[in-house]
Order: sequence, then structure tokens, then C-alpha cells
Amino acid sequence: MAAAHLVLLLLVAGSHGFPTVAEASEAHPGYAGTDTCEGPAEVRMGIEEYGGGRIVDITHAYQPDLPAFASGEVTGPVVRLKESMANGSLYNLSELRMECHRGTHVDAPGHINQDHFAAGLDVDTLDLEVLNGPALLVDTPRNTNITAKAMESLRIPKGVRRVLFRTLNTDRKLMWKKGGDLSYVGFTEDGAQWLVDNTDIKLIGVDYLSVAAYSDLISAHVVFFRIPNIILVEGLKLDDVKPGIYMLHCLPLRLVGSEGSPIRCILIK
Repeated sequence: MAAAHLVLLLLVAGSHGFPTVAEASEAHPGYAGTDTCEGPAEVRMGIEEYGGGRIVDITHAYQPDLPAFASGEVTGPVVRLKESMANGSLYNLSELRMECHRGTHVDAPGHINQDHFAAGLDVDTLDLEVLNGPALLVDTPRNTNITAKAMESLRIPKGVRRVLFRTLNTDRKLMWKKGGDLSYVGFTEDGAQWLVDNTDIKLIGVDYLSVAAYSDLISAHVVFFRIPNIILVEGLKLDDVKPGIYMLHCLPLRLVGSEGSPIRCILIK
């Protein structure tokens, strides 16, 4: 993994005081180990060759009965066939109907900040340079929400701008269940504040429908959106992806006036 360390250092080092390779290796277990794309055949399913690397799709499919953000509730049909050749039409024509915060999606600053919403900070204004670049996938402690203590224990190096947090939600396969589950793991207010105060992270990816624990649903979002320089990507599919360094590519729809959007996210290793 020495080459991966060097790549990460070159890509994210700048004006920040970035640790040496040795320090980064000690800082987090994601910086050590074998190639994250090797493993049993069942783990490699769905991974395609892409130039010199491999694509790992971390977007959940938009299909009927996605979990909704309410206990036991589902979204219902997402796509319906508005015109059907089977029913005599000359063509098939589908229609998309869904809230913008269903499935794998992105939050714009105006989601829970009216000043940002009034200023037009919608998904069409999100910085593509933040949404695309080197990212670190980490496993969080499994016995807690993402608190300040949990964040500190991860020892994420300064200079890292994009972090995907895999939690107990993935272990419990909550995004695969039919019906929302409000016992999911997420950031508490103090965890969000610790991240803002002590890291250079500008993109946060999580593995359920909200970055914030239900008990801190508004307060944690308020911390993240106090200034509009952090992008939240929610509902990621992180099953069977090992911790480590990847190239992340996330592209939302250009929905003018919307505070959220479905998003396609992939990792390249």
C-alpha cells in the first residue's frame, strides 16, 4: 500500500500540515493491508474493469419499496410506464416520481438552512471538485452513534477532504429492508461539531438515509450547514467494500431550485 499512501499525499496535501506516510499508516487501519478490490468471487461481483482500475458502484438501485424516512414506511413505485407499447403506444415512455431525498442522494446547503435556500444554494451549485476526488472509506465503532469520541478514535489525518463512514447500518442491511428504520446510526451534534472543528473534511458519505442520528436529526444538520462548504451524501451502498483509499465520483442531477437530488456514486480502485 506504499504507493497508495504516496498517491493520497500528493492528491490531498496542500496548505495543510499533512502527516508523513508512516504517520498516516499509524493514524487509521484503512491505510494498511492488501488491495481492497481483491477477495472472494462473491465480493468481486458487480466490479467492472475501468482503465487501470476497477469500478465499485456504491449507489442503491431506485426501485419500488425503497425505505422511506419513517418507521416501517416505503416510497412506493419510483418509475411508472406512462406510455406502453404493450398497450398500443408507438413507444415506451417512463415517468419518474420521487422525493429528492430517497435512496442514494445528496443534500444541498439549503436543505436545513433557509438563508442558504433563499440564496439559491441548490444542488446545481454544488462543487463538482468536492464531489469527485480521492476519498477514504472508514469503519466506525459499532456500539455508538458517530459522536465526538467516535470521531476522535478514527484519527482521520488532516488534509483528507472526503470520507465515507460505514456503520452498523451496513451490517444490519437497513437500506435493503422494506420499510424505514429510525434506529439507524448517524452523527450526533457533538460528533458533527468535532468533525467541523478538527478535520478538513468537505464531503461526508453515510450508509443510511440521513447523516444525522434521529435523536440529533436537526441539530447535527445545522452544524454541517452553518456554512455552505460541506456536502452530504446519504444512502450509500458500502457492503463488501474494504476500508481504504479510493477515487470517488459522485454526480447529482442538475435540479435548479432543489435542495436535494438522486446521485450516482462510484469508487475506482
